[in-house]
Amino acid sequence: MKKISFTLNGEHRHVYVAPSDMLLEVLRYKMGVKSPKCGCDTGDCGACTVILDGRAVRSCLIFAIEVDGQEVLTLEGISQDGLTPLQKVLVERNAFQCGYCAPGMILSATGLISEIPHPSEHEIKEAIAGNLCRCTGYQPVIDAIKEVTKKH
Repeated sequence: MKKISFTLNGEHRHVYVAPSDMLLEVLRYKMGVKSPKCGCDTGDCGACTVILDGRAVRSCLIFAIEVDGQEVLTLEGISQDGLTPLQKVLVERNAFQCGYCAPGMILSATGLISEIPHPSEHEIKEAIAGNLCRCTGYQPVIDAIKEVTKKH
């Protein structure tokens, strides 16, 4: 076991991890963060998406030991002060049904918007392409992202 330190949702944290522990497992089972979910364990579904040092990544593919000294942001972190403008528009547009994909979609979109404040529809589609949704499809999410990036 190795002790790692990283910033989780704005708070400096320490945790002991085995070399084979994946970030998703550590976040959920050692740190109590529930928004990243295990959907496929192969990085294909996007349910485990987090923001690592400003970039949206799949936490099921990253060894926890790799985040030593870095910053991890989850849905809990971006929602600390209430819903973000993106989340508000997603709710207003009823963009999700079951919500399983919502944290990953929101974090993928948040990562995109932080890199490209006014993305094109193609850039939006590209950013959320790795997030699978079986309920609503993607158009309500794309429309919500377009709306919020026009406002801000």
